[in-house]
Amino acid sequence: MEILHKTCLIFTIIGAINWGLIGFFDFNLVTTLFKESSMIVNIIYGLVGICGLVNILLLFKHYTDDPIK
Repeated sequence: MEILHKTCLIFTIIGAINWGLIGFFDFNLVTTLFKESSMIVNIIYGLVGICGLVNILLLFKHYTDDPIK
């Protein structure tokens, strides 16, 4: 399960970097690499979104763990 969490964290970081590039430089790295209308761009964005949700679940799991154990 730790591999899944780390993979999701990597995808989320890549997505955050892409959004930073869009915000600061109006440059979308994903569409530049894979062409704007390709199916792989939609898959990448979908994976980043799913990984973001997994990371949210990890955040809440952290708060529900018993600190005494």
